[in-house]
Formats: sequence, structure tokens, C-alpha cells
Amino acid sequence: MLQDIVFSMVIGGSVGIIGHIKKHGKLIMPRKTKKFIYLGFLEEMLLGSVASILVMIYTTPNSFVETIFLSVLAGISSDFILTRFKLLNENNQK
Repeated sequence: MLQDIVFSMVIGGSVGIIGHIKKHGKLIMPRKTKKFIYLGFLEEMLLGSVASILVMIYTTPNSFVETIFLSVLAGISSDFILTRFKLLNENNQK
């Protein structure tokens, strides 16, 4: 079970990084500005990892292929949810 969790964390993080590169066209490094700390690619990587861990703990897959499938799906959906929250936040500020 622990191996599945670590494996899903790696896959979810990788999907998060790929989504970040797809969205921005490059790998943006973390940086600190005067108002906040921008995590860059770490934001999507951590979000994808946490989402895939939660899905793995909740579903307990039976096979290796199912582990890969659920981890990739969780990583993609976490990026989608993060994008929607940002769009809603921008619309509420207008």
C-alpha cells in the first residue's frame, strides 16, 4: 500500500508539472515578490501529488494499471479545479 501511495504521488506530481508546462509554455521557478510567494511549478506539482494520494487512499486500486490511471486522472482534475478557482476569483473581483 505504501508503494502505491508513493508511486501515485510521483505520477500526480509529474502530471502537475506537465500541466504547468502546457499552460505556461515553460517551467516557471518559485519566487518571492513584495506581496506574496509565487510557487511556480511547485504549486501544480504539490496539488497533483496531494490529489492523487487522496484518490489512492480513498479507492485502494487492485492493479498497477488502475493505480496509474487514477493517479493521472487525479493530477489532471486537480489542475482543472485550480484553473476554475482562479477564474471564479477573477470574475468576483470585477
